Amino acid sequence: MEIQKAVKELLKIVEALQSQYDKKKFTLDGRLVGDLGEILVEQDYDLDLYSGLAKHHDGETPDGRKVQIKTTMKNSLTFPVDHIPHYYIGIKIHSDGAYDEIFNGPGSIAWEAIKNRKPTKTNLHSITLSALKKLNEKVSDQDRIPKKTKSKS
Repeated sequence: MEIQKAVKELLKIVEALQSQYDKKKFTLDGRLVGDLGEILVEQDYDLDLYSGLAKHHDGETPDGRKVQIKTTMKNSLTFPVDHIPHYYIGIKIHSDGAYDEIFNGPGSIAWEAIKNRKPTKTNLHSITLSALKKLNEKVSDQDRIPKKTKSKS
């Protein structure tokens, strides 16, 4: 099943549940959204995901750059408290299944948004999309994880 179609179907299910059980929101978040984002990024960027869960990073580029991928359907992304990922890609998935790249570059640049914050119980800091977009402007092209080149058939 294509991710864009799956997101649309999931949101239809959420809407149906919300209309029948108005005490709950049935939001798509957490692990499901994260997994969807990782697949979208692997499909479009020059990197391979690790199998299963790995500590601190989700995948690696052919030249060995380790990448952490974070995904949201809301207005902020998370960033780890206990480490700075080598590279960080943050995306926002929209209700039609399409997504926007919010940040793509060295984790040290994204870390600037939270460097003065105290640790949290969840081990994650929340960063607004607007703050990450602003930091993304500081990333040079050679410091981004490149998108896959589309082969012409």
